[in-house]
Amino acid sequence: MIDVISSVLAFIVAIGVLVSVHEYGHFWAARRLGFKVLRFSVGFGKPLLRWRGRPTQQRVASAGSDVATETQEVEGPEYWLSSIPLGGYVKLLDEREGPVPEAEQHLAFNRRPISHRVAVLLAGPGFNFLFAVLAYWAIFVSGVPGTKAIVGSVTPGSVAALAGLMPGDEIVAVGSRASPTWETTVLAILDELLRDGRIGFTVQDSRGASRSLELDVRGREAELTEPEGLWAGLGFEPGPLLPPVMDEITPDGSADQAGLRSGDRVISADGEPISSWWGWVEYIRARPGQTVSVLVERAGFEHVMELTIGAIEDGDQTIGRIGAGVDSELAQSIYDQARTEQRYGVVEALPKGVLRTWEMSSLTIRMLGRMLVGDVSVRNISGPINIAAYAGDSARAGFTTFLSFLAIVSISLGILNLLPVPLLDGGQIAYQFAELIKGSPLTERTMIIGQQVGMLLLIVLMSFAFYNDLSRMFG
Repeated sequence: MIDVISSVLAFIVAIGVLVSVHEYGHFWAARRLGFKVLRFSVGFGKPLLRWRGRPTQQRVASAGSDVATETQEVEGPEYWLSSIPLGGYVKLLDEREGPVPEAEQHLAFNRRPISHRVAVLLAGPGFNFLFAVLAYWAIFVSGVPGTKAIVGSVTPGSVAALAGLMPGDEIVAVGSRASPTWETTVLAILDELLRDGRIGFTVQDSRGASRSLELDVRGREAELTEPEGLWAGLGFEPGPLLPPVMDEITPDGSADQAGLRSGDRVISADGEPISSWWGWVEYIRARPGQTVSVLVERAGFEHVMELTIGAIEDGDQTIGRIGAGVDSELAQSIYDQARTEQRYGVVEALPKGVLRTWEMSSLTIRMLGRMLVGDVSVRNISGPINIAAYAGDSARAGFTTFLSFLAIVSISLGILNLLPVPLLDGGQIAYQFAELIKGSPLTERTMIIGQQVGMLLLIVLMSFAFYNDLSRMFG
C-alpha cells in the first residue's frame, strides 16, 4: 500500500512539474513576442491562490508585421495555483474564444504574425527538451552511478553465442559509441537495432584482450522491442557474472547431506556446464526431487557428489531447493569491481547533457516511426499506470534516478506534443502553416473537424496505453 501511495505521489509530482515546464515555455515566449497572456495556472480547477502580475511595457508589432515597432503597456496576467495538481495551462487573448476590445485586438493570438504564433507553440516542447538538457547536466555533475557492461550468462545456440560473445566479456563499445555502463549500452543496442538490425560489439575478455563481433538480428526488430524481450532475444543477460560458489550450507539440508561444503564451486550437473550462480539456482529450481551428479571444485581438486534435490511449495508450483546460499563476500567483491561512475565538471557536463537529450530524442522518434510500420512492438506505449509505477520506483531509488526519469518523460512529452495531431502543439502549428498557404484563417467547420479527428486519435492512443498497462499487470 505504501508503494502504491508513493507511486501516485511521484506520478503527480512528475506530471505537475513537466506539464508546468511545458506551459511555462508557451508563457515565456508569448510574453516576449507581444501576445497578451490572460492567465498562467499551475494545476487545473478552482484556484487555491491567485494574484495579478504587474503591467509591463512590451514592444509589439502591428498586425501583419513581424517587426516590433511600438511600445504599449499591457495588463499583467493572472497567476493561479489551482486545486488539481496535474499540470497547468496558459490562456492567451484570442478572438476565437470571445469578444476582444478593439484596442487590444493586435495582442490576440489570432492577430499576431504567423511566425510568432509558431514560435509560441514550439516553445512548449522546446522547454521540455531544455529541461531534459539541464536535468542530464545536473546528473552528470553530481555523478551517475552505474555498472560496467559485463556479460552474464550466454544462452547456447543463441545469436549472441553464435557471434562469439562469452560470459564475463565486457562490452566497451556498441557500433562507434563507447558503452561505459549498462544504461548507455542498452541505448546504443536499441539505436543499432533500429538502424539496420546489425549490432556491432567491441568487447574485452577478463585478460583485457579486445575483439569485435556482430549480432545479426535483421527482421526481428518487433520481437526484440517487446517489453522484456531484448535479452531473451539476443541470448545473453547483463552481468556481472556471479560464479556458482556456495556458502551458508544449511545443516541437514540436501546440499549438506550430499557432502557439499562452503566454498565449493559447481562446475557441472549431470554433465551440463554451470557457469553462474543464477544458472545454478535455475537448474535446482527446475528439478525438485531429482538426484543429479554434481562436479565441484574444492581447494583445487574436483569432486563428484550425488545430490538429491529437495522440494518445496512456492505458490501453486513445486520447486527445487538444496539449502545453500551464494558466497556473499565474493559476490560483494565482484559487484564492487563492476561499479563505475560517470562524473564530469560543470562545463564539460553541459555538452554531455545536450548529447544525451539528442540521443534519447532521436531514439524515441525512430521508435515511434517504426511502430507505425509494425517494425517495433506497440506494447512499448505506456499509460498512466505504468508511468506511475516507474515514477514510484525511480523516486524510491533516489533523487538522481528520479531526475533521470523526469528527463526521459520530458523528452517524450516534447516529442508527443510536436506530432501533427489537432489538439496538440504540432497540430496547431500545422493549422498556422495551412493559414499561411491559404492566405486566410481556416474555417470554423474545418477547425471543429480537426479537433474531432485529434480527439479520436488521442482516444485510440490512450486505449493502447491502458491496454498495455493492464496486460503488464495481469498478463
